[in-house]
Amino acid sequence: MNIRQQYQELESKVLHPKACLSSQTKGRLRPEQEDDIRTPFQRDRDRIIHSKAFRRLKHKTQVFFSPQGDHYRTRLTHVLEVSQISRTIARALGLNEDLTEAIALGHDLGHTPFGHAGEAILRQLHPGGFEHYEQSLRVVDVLEKNGEGLNLTFEVRDGILKHSKGKGKILSDEPTTLEGQIVRIGDIIAYLNHDIDDALRAGIIKKRDIPEKFLKFFGERHSTRIDRMVRDVIFTTIREDYTRISMSSEMEEMVYEFRDFLFEKVYYNERVIQESEKAKKILENLYNYYLENPHIIDAQGLSEQELHRKICDFIAGMTDRYALYTFEKIFIPKSWAVP
Repeated sequence: MNIRQQYQELESKVLHPKACLSSQTKGRLRPEQEDDIRTPFQRDRDRIIHSKAFRRLKHKTQVFFSPQGDHYRTRLTHVLEVSQISRTIARALGLNEDLTEAIALGHDLGHTPFGHAGEAILRQLHPGGFEHYEQSLRVVDVLEKNGEGLNLTFEVRDGILKHSKGKGKILSDEPTTLEGQIVRIGDIIAYLNHDIDDALRAGIIKKRDIPEKFLKFFGERHSTRIDRMVRDVIFTTIREDYTRISMSSEMEEMVYEFRDFLFEKVYYNERVIQESEKAKKILENLYNYYLENPHIIDAQGLSEQELHRKICDFIAGMTDRYALYTFEKIFIPKSWAVP
């Protein structure tokens, strides 16, 4: 019995009966020989961490574009916070921490430069529409490793595809595994707390702008709020016998209200919207430029549909700073040197 098999035997003994065991994965798009040390979910986690798309997240917007301050969140720090929160919940519930971590680290690989502003403009420009969760799956299935993809397991791919909720339902049994449901909830716990923290740092809101009922219910400190939410998820799920990953009705109601507050005061803030519109214009100009000059991205000779797809993939993969650099290079006149 090799190390992987020993670990998988341990999983079957110590994890909750409703945990997704790595030995019972539904497999990969293309069959592979098993590793003798790592389980399938551990291999998926490692493939995600070592991918180019994962490294680019460090220069992609969470909420505030290309921030000069060192302490603003980026898309990379967001997925790390989602991973930490989700792993805590998974471990406490006796679910598969490796699967949870892999989903959390991979859930935003397809996010655009400039955050949801970039997603919105690509949704408008690309004939097939655009959703970052679908693009994340496309990254791991098709785009990474020069078109080979990462060939991840069904369970990780399912969690990546079904993590997003926008302003929709927080609680959902749409993800096939409980571990996928954890990441769906861990995502909102992370962004509600770090986005409000960054909004305070940016001066978009003041602490006095936060309704007192939120401070009393969740707590005044970043760590206290996260702890309150995480504990509620853990103990509610246990009380409901793991029917799905759940929140108490009181917590769920307050989280919805807190999310609405964040949308109104931060995401729809006039200053944030103004910068979003600038970001959209940058990406719109780049998109149209590549339509007119497909040779720039080696897309000459493609059908119209294929060309749009390639441009969409190319722009979605950009970091904030690469998009800004490319826009400046193409559209901003250069100063002539003094002879």
